[in-house]
Amino acid sequence: MGSVCIEIVEGNPHLRSLLGWHLQQLDYRVHQAASIYQAREVFLSHQPTLVILDADLPDGDGIEFCRWLHRQQQPLILMLSARSTEADIVAGLKAGADDYLCKPFGMQEFLARVEALIRRKRTPVAPAYLDYGTLQIDLVQRRVRFQGEFIDLTPQEFSLLYVLAQAGGVPLSRSELLRRAWPDAIDNPRTIDTHVLSLRKKVELDPRQPSLIQTIRNVGYRFNMEILNNNTNMVHSQAKLTTERFTNHQSTVSTQR
Repeated sequence: MGSVCIEIVEGNPHLRSLLGWHLQQLDYRVHQAASIYQAREVFLSHQPTLVILDADLPDGDGIEFCRWLHRQQQPLILMLSARSTEADIVAGLKAGADDYLCKPFGMQEFLARVEALIRRKRTPVAPAYLDYGTLQIDLVQRRVRFQGEFIDLTPQEFSLLYVLAQAGGVPLSRSELLRRAWPDAIDNPRTIDTHVLSLRKKVELDPRQPSLIQTIRNVGYRFNMEILNNNTNMVHSQAKLTTERFTNHQSTVSTQR
């Protein structure tokens, strides 16, 4: 079991520590997080086999984070929650949880459920398709669809977009982007800027004022996941931009006449 990595995302420090200690006694490798922000970083760094997820976290909704986890490398998810109604359990399972354990619970039951989930795990299979709302990334055919339109990307641009999107809004340095996007490349991290500029021209409504791929000063870049969830505003912005271009064109034609 020493090769199995488990991430515990639990807001209660005493419970988090207790669960971690018991799992370590069974020779699991354990990493802990107290918030969604920490949980994303731990997940991206360690790619755990199992995530033990508290449904009620101090900085966000565990159910929503469960959906994000399920869209990634599809780890096993054991949700813990004080909410015990049938509707709550169904919501957790529909969000992507593989099992749901109501608080309070006995330690032996907890460990038995963990072991049952681990036994269920088969050889990891990389996801073939990632869906981020208005952005879909096909990992098999290496195609990207954004707001209903396929985008022609170079192999470098595709890898960069995938790494940025998978980070879930966490800022990544240029060196980290270079390492994740092109692990076999030996290059200057500043070349990331060139590829980001090219990528922005293809996915931003206004590349001069980028809102999707944001520059984080003294850090690097982050992918603005919030704007992907706001489908209506983006579609309206696109429609408005198209309308303005059409109107300006008509005005030009009228003037020429």
